Amino acid sequence: MAADASPKFSNSDLIQVPQLPNYHPEIAVISPESDGLQFWQFMIAGSIAGMIEHMAMFPVDTIKTRMQAIGSCPIQSVGVRKTLESVLKSDGPKGLYRGIGAMGLGAGPAHAVYFSVYEVCKKKFSGGNPNNSVAHAVSGVFATVCSDAVFTPMDMVKQRLQLSSSAYSGVWDCVRRVLGEEGIRAFYASYRTTVIMNAPFTAVHFAAYEAAKKCLIEVSPASASDERLVVHATAGAAAGALAAAVTTPLDVVKTQLQCQGVCGCDRFASGSIRDVIQTIVKKDGYSGLVRGWIPRMLFHAPAAAICWSTYESVKAFFQESN
Repeated sequence: MAADASPKFSNSDLIQVPQLPNYHPEIAVISPESDGLQFWQFMIAGSIAGMIEHMAMFPVDTIKTRMQAIGSCPIQSVGVRKTLESVLKSDGPKGLYRGIGAMGLGAGPAHAVYFSVYEVCKKKFSGGNPNNSVAHAVSGVFATVCSDAVFTPMDMVKQRLQLSSSAYSGVWDCVRRVLGEEGIRAFYASYRTTVIMNAPFTAVHFAAYEAAKKCLIEVSPASASDERLVVHATAGAAAGALAAAVTTPLDVVKTQLQCQGVCGCDRFASGSIRDVIQTIVKKDGYSGLVRGWIPRMLFHAPAAAICWSTYESVKAFFQESN
């Protein structure tokens, strides 16, 4: 029988490796759920991403708004090309950017709230599982409820300025007149509809984005870090297009509520979603509920790609700085 040749060690034989006085092992590992960032860094990343996204795609948003408000406004054509020609003919190229100031004032703070709430909720609800799609969807719903409270007033101002022959000279003129003539409730006339629309939109968007990102990384894990920007942009575009297509009818309702009484658009007594839908169907048929779906998808696909790639890039910058 062979003798046991394994060495015998005692605690006294172990060499103690001294640690630096400022070394803290409990914070040395970055959690995949928090990305190692602080709350304010998520807010800054989200704010930058939101402003770049909406500013870059604003002309497409103007075309979508005019198409969706077309039921009783002067523009008679509902095609993308004809609507674009009408805008250029009546207002020139600058007409595509009417209301962009309101978008800038609303998009930054709203997206700061949007992404920071999402990241906090994702960390809380995921239970340490980065592939928890349900947690991503629920976190997105919480994020949109909070951000819509910030964004809805400026979104209403933006859409009224985007209409043909708008009676308002600018952002502050619109704010002042709406406040004096219709009261503060007018700024939140579409809030309920916006939340009801954006809750499923965001749930589909975030769940689809996280799932698409995971699939793209698994396709080529070796080059995932080198192609990180492409992965975020592709996953964001797919998620944005899918979510936009699903929620177009509620977006039409939101536009009708925000533009009511302006440029000849209908005014709704109750402001309920059901009444608006019935009015649209009675006047334009069920096709009226999907009006503007093409520019809406053309907006959200590249907008989501821009937004997610910008957001993840700013996060990466903060991670390197930290």
